[in-house]
Amino acid sequence: MAACTGKSVKTACPYCGVGCGVVATPQADGSVAISGDGEHPANFGKLCSKGGALGETLSLDDRLLHPEANGVRVSWDEALDLVASRFSQTIAQHGRDSVALYVSGQLLTEDYYVANKLVKGFIGTANIDTNSRLCMASSVAGHRRAFGADTVPGTYEDFEEADLVVLVGSNLAWCHPVLHQRLARARERRGTKVVVIDPRATATCDIADLHLPVAPDADVALFLGLLARLEQDGALDAAYVGAHTSGAEPALALARNVSVDQIADLTGIDAATLERFYALWSQTSRVVTVYSQGVNQSTSGSDKVNAIINCHLLTGRIGRPGMGPFSVTGQPNAMGGREVGGLANMLAAHMQIENAGDRDRVQRFWSSPAIAQKPGLKAVDLFRAIGTGQIKAVWIIGTNPVDSIPDADAARAALLACPFVVVSDVIRETDTTACAHVLLPAAAWGEKDGTVTNSERRITRQRAFLPLPGEARPDWRIICDVASRMGFPDAFAFPNAAAIFREHAALSAFENDGARDFDIGALSELDDVAFDALAPVQWPQRAGAPAADARFFAQGGFFTPDRRARFVPTHLPSRAKLTTRERPFTLNTGRIRDQWHTMTRTGKAPRLMAHAPEPFCELHPQDAARIGVKHGDLVDIDAGHARAVMRAVITPQQRRGSVFAPMHWTDRFAARARIGALVDPACDPVSGQPGLKNTPVSVTPFASAWTGFAVAARRPAPKTDYWALAPVEGGWRMELAAGAPPDDWQAFAAGLFGIDAGAADWVAYHDRAGFSHRVATFVGDRLAGALFVGAGAAALSRSFLSDALALAHTPEARFRLLAGRAGGAQEDPGALVCACYSVGANAISKAALAGACSVEAIGAKLKAGTNCGSCRSEIRRLLDERRLEEAV
Repeated sequence: MAACTGKSVKTACPYCGVGCGVVATPQADGSVAISGDGEHPANFGKLCSKGGALGETLSLDDRLLHPEANGVRVSWDEALDLVASRFSQTIAQHGRDSVALYVSGQLLTEDYYVANKLVKGFIGTANIDTNSRLCMASSVAGHRRAFGADTVPGTYEDFEEADLVVLVGSNLAWCHPVLHQRLARARERRGTKVVVIDPRATATCDIADLHLPVAPDADVALFLGLLARLEQDGALDAAYVGAHTSGAEPALALARNVSVDQIADLTGIDAATLERFYALWSQTSRVVTVYSQGVNQSTSGSDKVNAIINCHLLTGRIGRPGMGPFSVTGQPNAMGGREVGGLANMLAAHMQIENAGDRDRVQRFWSSPAIAQKPGLKAVDLFRAIGTGQIKAVWIIGTNPVDSIPDADAARAALLACPFVVVSDVIRETDTTACAHVLLPAAAWGEKDGTVTNSERRITRQRAFLPLPGEARPDWRIICDVASRMGFPDAFAFPNAAAIFREHAALSAFENDGARDFDIGALSELDDVAFDALAPVQWPQRAGAPAADARFFAQGGFFTPDRRARFVPTHLPSRAKLTTRERPFTLNTGRIRDQWHTMTRTGKAPRLMAHAPEPFCELHPQDAARIGVKHGDLVDIDAGHARAVMRAVITPQQRRGSVFAPMHWTDRFAARARIGALVDPACDPVSGQPGLKNTPVSVTPFASAWTGFAVAARRPAPKTDYWALAPVEGGWRMELAAGAPPDDWQAFAAGLFGIDAGAADWVAYHDRAGFSHRVATFVGDRLAGALFVGAGAAALSRSFLSDALALAHTPEARFRLLAGRAGGAQEDPGALVCACYSVGANAISKAALAGACSVEAIGAKLKAGTNCGSCRSEIRRLLDERRLEEAV
């Protein structure tokens, strides 16, 4: 398929679960213009910084473009024959449970569907799990326990209809910025109250009326106290509870046994603040409780979900405008994966693998030779089974578990020892592709065609607007080709994604008389033209039935055998506090504003890397002082089984005793920053989701003899104790540190830049007594690389030096470059604050000096903060710091 220059294509954003509509318009110069789809009901034209930068991530320089086997390029036939034969041989020799697939919420629903059909219905094992296990499995478990099905009851409109929105473990401003802006506008328009429950004072707290800095994994205690308080206040909806639920009394009995003093002790929240929160929730009818990874990524995540749901069930605040529990998913198609049974303990179309009737129904629909009889291995257990040799062949599709799985070093070792590893990916070199025997080039965003489902159950077409590069193929086609070679050609003879979608929709309606929530049977007859034109649509969409209410459960109708919701008694977790004398800090991981997963896409965009160009961790000032760490120092984070080195950010927004570190950095971008390697692999016993936010660690200063900063036109190959790379326009920037200096700084720089030291033009400055060394090399009038080294942090303008790579340099300018700062009339924009409009901190300070003293005034003058809004809290902090300096 060739790109049609100038023709705009409506598609879906490939990042978070908001599911924003995107308009992509290929340009004559080969670039693609990106804008928000003003008609899409998820975003109404708004995009976050990542979505707005999608056009900057479409280069092919790092793409996997041809199949490879054992490092050698092969034909598709050779690669597919090898995968099919090795899987078939492994099954014949060791049984069907000796093979596995590990897939991704990045896949389209059609990719997901055929993968699950092959594994569960034709191979006959349930050993297929997804990286969505790491982000929303506890939400699935909580929904199924309470509702009988994995049903998200509400819609995004509820954010705007509520009088109180409680955000639990959700940094909405950075992780779901478009939803955050919808909530912020509702707050301005109708006075919606916002409560943030999070150990950190995140950017989301910028719009919060109340912040509860809850201790790690103490959420169950917090909501147990709320449940008891709701009963005491008479907020219980007796009619709803009596008509539509069961099990309220045992849940309430547990809640009554927990005192406010206990809750204050467990949560670290003082009694007065608890009282304020409980009264607000109790006295406000329209309440939406939005929760995300801070709830799910826990060894008690399922109980956290049910503790929240119990409060909504008790008050009947569910399924009506502005009322209900709401899980916001992390990935673009985590919901679509749930629809097709993407988790190892689920069947397609929200049917249950442990239910014999459901297994029979799916097998009959597929006319399959076998059906998985029991749940398969969940993600963490799956990689353990690879390591022990129980799994002897694994196919990884669209994800990077060597970085993202807890105890990631063990996952890498398992894959390196596995007899047969297949990886389908877009990128040639990731930390996971390095472990593969076979590499299969997959289609990327912009080349893929199918559907995704967002957090409010809205299905959106993801349409191709670029040609498939090299020999890349859609994931669904690769899977179907392997299935055909394994002996199942008729069942996987799909001509296109539309045909797969039709079968998926038909299965959702098969023998479904309303007992199952997921039903899109009305879409099962779409022909290819209608599928191509499909507008965003929210399920359920039942064939022959009037349009259903967009919300569930206002009048009961749950999906349990007796159609009643279940209260789930929740107990105080036994693992809330894991720290020890040796490891006194709690490691909390998560996302940052402009990055996504393991940076294979966002790491290509210089403006997305500019906001946080190296791995960092946040520490409270009192903790930092106690361990002798200053802002900007490097620190060593030690979990016992793995270590990381990161830049310290000292901030009072961090909870004392905790350290926050982003999940994104890999061995492609930093020396020792794979935070997944540190994470304790303990999992929730119900959901199998790992507790990614409560690992005991120690934090100590990282000893180095020198630190440095460099820019290079070509990707460098640093070999120092610490390094971190980030792309910039025209090349790369990097931070460096090591325990011992080299003998020759010019030779060191030449090796770093990958050039012949003798054939290059050099300028240099050396102060050996003060241990300051600066060298730069040029090819013609272009900077090939510059290195700045000292015993401590040098006073440099990193933005000025990064910009220098794209400029021509006169002989005089070469020596001025060694100063490391802009001179004369050249302005230094400073560290990036607003990625949407590329506005730096210095530009904001200058505008403030000229009278723009509010976030709104900065927006009017510079546009900063006027798009996705996720930088508004940082702009406010800069303005507050300036006012404080003036006062002093």
